[in-house]
Amino acid sequence: MRRLLITAAVMLAAAILAAPAGFAQPGQVPLPPGGFKPPPPPPIKPYKPVMVTPPASLNDPSFIAFRKQLGDVAAHKDRAALAKLVLAQNFFWVQDKDLADKRKPGIDNLAKAIDLDAKDGSGWDTIAGYAGEASAAEMPQQKGVFCAPADPAVAPADFQALGKATGTDPSDWGYTIKDGIEVHAAVQPNSPVIDKLGMILVRVLPDSTPPASPNEPAFLHIATPSGKAGFVDVQSLLPLGGDQMCYAKDASGWKIAGYLGGTSQ
Repeated sequence: MRRLLITAAVMLAAAILAAPAGFAQPGQVPLPPGGFKPPPPPPIKPYKPVMVTPPASLNDPSFIAFRKQLGDVAAHKDRAALAKLVLAQNFFWVQDKDLADKRKPGIDNLAKAIDLDAKDGSGWDTIAGYAGEASAAEMPQQKGVFCAPADPAVAPADFQALGKATGTDPSDWGYTIKDGIEVHAAVQPNSPVIDKLGMILVRVLPDSTPPASPNEPAFLHIATPSGKAGFVDVQSLLPLGGDQMCYAKDASGWKIAGYLGGTSQ
């Protein structure tokens, strides 16, 4: 699913800066005058490209047909039809623990996990995004349950060395969806192309923000392996370790069985 890649540092900083200066919860150390200022991000510098192998598609014809059906449901924002595609019982919603209310039907838990009823329609956009995601991988700890999108293959040692060399965290990185992604000099699709990216891990800078209006193209501010800063279409990168929709197949066909991640509680 082509989701906007904004690092956890950005969201954390926004939450902190929204609090009044010096405000502290009981038991916390009061913030200094002017509020907490997060440390500056590591400087932009060249880094060794780390190759990624894209996740494999789940080519089961019945799963492909299910995704098409899910896309049609999302296009019509049909909650009743969506409910029929979600496990009625034993739906799971896992963050650090299973948050699903087992007394409620699966659709209610899914709706809460992805904020399906959001006024801006973002919940249905999430459903549509997963419907368009072809990759999925079986959960090692739960056979018969497949979660999407599947993660790409990355050499762990190379990724660890990359973080150490750049002073970054795993949340600062995404990966390209194909070879030859163009890097632009400005937040405009017709701005000069300053670099091209292969199938690699790419550093996403913390000032990447959503567009001011839905009609504007969405770009990510990134650092290239050559040490240049530029902008890429948000559709061209995927996050590592992001939220996942999970599916299982029973006698009646595929169903949405659970969700990993989701809205904070």
